[in-house]
Amino acid sequence: MGYAIIKTGGKQFAVSDGDTLRVPTIDAQAGKKVDIDTLISGGKVGMGTVKATVVGHGKGDKVIVFKKKRRKQYKRKQGHRQGYTEIKIEKV
Repeated sequence: MGYAIIKTGGKQFAVSDGDTLRVPTIDAQAGKKVDIDTLISGGKVGMGTVKATVVGHGKGDKVIVFKKKRRKQYKRKQGHRQGYTEIKIEKV
């Protein structure tokens, strides 16, 4: 069973065959196959590709952003939900 380090969305993930993981949003429909560039594959440093299938899209948990300045009647409350894409690694 092989392994690889992939980079997508500015983040790096360690993957192997059959893994399912959430990565930053990829512009592809559910059920489509995508190729993701690798940094390390099977212990060898170099560029290659990993075959993956898009399982679906979603949004993560809500994060509350609250700003306040004391004694100035300044308060701002804002929520944010980061999007993600769930992928299944087919072949490393």
